[in-house]
Amino acid sequence: MMKLSFFKNKKVKRISAVVGILIALVVIVVAACNIIVLSSCSGRLYDDVQSVPHKRVAVLLGTNPRVKSGNVNYFYKYRIEAAAELYKQGKFDRLLISGDNSISTYSEPDEMKADLVAAGIPDSVIYLDFAGFSTYDSMVRAKKVFGLSEFMVVSQGFHNQRAVYIARQNDIDAIGFNVKKVAFRKWRLKMELREVLARVKAVGEVMIDKKPHFLGDPIEIK
Repeated sequence: MMKLSFFKNKKVKRISAVVGILIALVVIVVAACNIIVLSSCSGRLYDDVQSVPHKRVAVLLGTNPRVKSGNVNYFYKYRIEAAAELYKQGKFDRLLISGDNSISTYSEPDEMKADLVAAGIPDSVIYLDFAGFSTYDSMVRAKKVFGLSEFMVVSQGFHNQRAVYIARQNDIDAIGFNVKKVAFRKWRLKMELREVLARVKAVGEVMIDKKPHFLGDPIEIK
């Protein structure tokens, strides 16, 4: 019995050691990917409208105007407000709204355009990308479909970090404007924690040179 117990304990220790090594590797990979993303966007993110450089085109990343409960999505609200203010201050000339339009009853670009026109941005300067199903797709399509080699990304700060990283890895001279932070809520914490893992995915997508879900014919932003 003692001999059997000895071998069982040895097996448990071996399994524990393997699990420990795997956990350590995961932590190292996650940390390394986050460091890569953060270092790539260093000095390229702006919080103040007055200090952000002018870019001919700004890319506004889409999101849903409401959360699942039906309440206002402040990530959406603050992106709309920031884009309107940036335009009024002459910080961009054209706006590309990139978002999800995968189902007939829901279109992030159309929703955002309607609110931005109501906020004072002329319809004539707004362009829509209906196949921005992910941040990666939005950045790559901005270059390959809309012919952009530089632009300003407008979104929350933690989101801009990943977007600017992806853009730069695709030879795009991108900067980011960080919109107003959302007051602490459980879903904000959830999104920011999700972002830590999303950066790992972004690094992987860049490494394999992932293709967007759709490309299509070139669209010129005049």
